[in-house]
Amino acid sequence: MSNSPRLQQKYKDEVVEKLQAEFNFPNPMMVPRLKKIVINVSMKEAIQNVKLLETAANELAAISGQKAVIRRARKSIANFKLREGMPVGASVTLRRRQMWEFMDRFVALTMPRMRDFRGISRKAFDGRGNYSMGLQEQIVFPEVDYDKVDKIHGMNITFVTSAPTDAEALALLEGLGMPFKK
Repeated sequence: MSNSPRLQQKYKDEVVEKLQAEFNFPNPMMVPRLKKIVINVSMKEAIQNVKLLETAANELAAISGQKAVIRRARKSIANFKLREGMPVGASVTLRRRQMWEFMDRFVALTMPRMRDFRGISRKAFDGRGNYSMGLQEQIVFPEVDYDKVDKIHGMNITFVTSAPTDAEALALLEGLGMPFKK
């Protein structure tokens, strides 16, 4: 057995074959694949207290296994007391091995820990085969120590696929184990 992540091996062994048969792809290279996963945290409180954003970036690094990048405001907005260049969020882009390992942990460990979880919505596709979802709180991740959390915040997770249509992306994500509502 190779040393590739468990979910990547499942994709190669089962999902590619299933999708190729379902969508009549003549070539296995035409089967949609997961390109990257982007995790984004934005905090309006970071305008007054930058320490909160640093803590959020550290939690994001623990969740993803990769250092988070601090995102800064591109424009000044007077109504929000926001100046250009002020830190407003943090993000991580996962590719290759880290992407597969995060996806595996997310589906197997994190989603079952969500409160009142009955599956994720089928309507959050963008029309180009990408899926975005939001989480209300970061404490559903087992990597985050609940006692050390200063402030509960949410995050957005985007799964970017090579699928040209939402139907193909849905079949790909279902094949990888994402629990969608029936």
